[in-house]
Amino acid sequence: MNSIPVVVLAGFLGSGKTTVLNHLLGNRGGTRIGVVVNDFGSIEVDAMAVAGQVGDSMVSLGGGCLCCAVDGSELDAYLEKLADPVHRIDVIVIEASGLAEPQEMVRMLVANENPAVRYGGMVHVVDAAEFDATRTRHPETDRHLAVADLVVLNKTDRIDAAERTRIEAALAALCAPGIPVVGADHGRIDPELLFDRRPWTETRGQLSFEDLLAQAHDHDGDHDGDDHADHVHAAYESTEFVSDQALGPRRFIEFLDRRPAGLYRIKGSVYFGVPGHEERYEIHAVGRFLRFAPHPWGRGESRRTQLVLIGSGTDGPALLRELESCREPEPWRGTPESMWGVLRYVDRPAEPASDPDPAEAAGPDPDDF
Repeated sequence: MNSIPVVVLAGFLGSGKTTVLNHLLGNRGGTRIGVVVNDFGSIEVDAMAVAGQVGDSMVSLGGGCLCCAVDGSELDAYLEKLADPVHRIDVIVIEASGLAEPQEMVRMLVANENPAVRYGGMVHVVDAAEFDATRTRHPETDRHLAVADLVVLNKTDRIDAAERTRIEAALAALCAPGIPVVGADHGRIDPELLFDRRPWTETRGQLSFEDLLAQAHDHDGDHDGDDHADHVHAAYESTEFVSDQALGPRRFIEFLDRRPAGLYRIKGSVYFGVPGHEERYEIHAVGRFLRFAPHPWGRGESRRTQLVLIGSGTDGPALLRELESCREPEPWRGTPESMWGVLRYVDRPAEPASDPDPAEAAGPDPDDF
């Protein structure tokens, strides 16, 4: 069973989290998104704003922050509900209260023992127009940014180029090294930066929200012309890499460690071919967040690596050259130790031929956050 990624959408009040969430919901194709809305206060305005789009797949924690649940049991129950196979959820998004502590939320998700879900990264939304004022009112902003995997600099339409450059430089100093910063106005970011979108064909022909959106897009295209340059994803470059030759695990991890900040997302699967680790390793990277998940190959499926790299300002040919240098002509000579760098990013490692160091294989320790 594939586990469902849980993405945390954080940011202070007014940064535009709900706008980003609504944009993701409105441009998800056939992807089924489960939503946990965590409002602060008794009137759940944000919950009502998205309820019409997600229906029974939305749960809401009112009256306080998720991070205030001492043992996380309430959140665990909601995640278990959304992960029920009957919902066929592909990804879960938690919109955190503007007063939540992202560090504690990440800790809770990493420590979650439900095999049906897995932590999928933390996205922090920043109000570009109120950046300095927010840091003054909320000094903890700096601490929150330090645990982000990807930053969305929202409302860039309200600042000039020089101000944007200044803020991006400040964010680079506040965030962990290499954390990508995605610019956006009105919360418009490409959903592919966070999760895979399923094709429309899975829901066409039903009276669903997706069908209404599809009809609206078709209608707009008939009247306005489908100008590709206006699409959100037109701001990003996509690089594809395919190799029938196995990749050396150590060289591939080195490539991931030095990936450029403009590389927002990596998805696909990797074939290492190391004895005891011949599975297909699905890779999910959002910003600096990275996870591998081993899966058996399908009957008759070719052993190969297939990757899609999505970014802005990246050098596609250079990325391909680096990936080509990761190829390993004799993977059968690899030792179990060579996989340790990969296994430390596996939540629940497949049974290896030789047990690696448990500290390396276990993935991130909740106490690290």
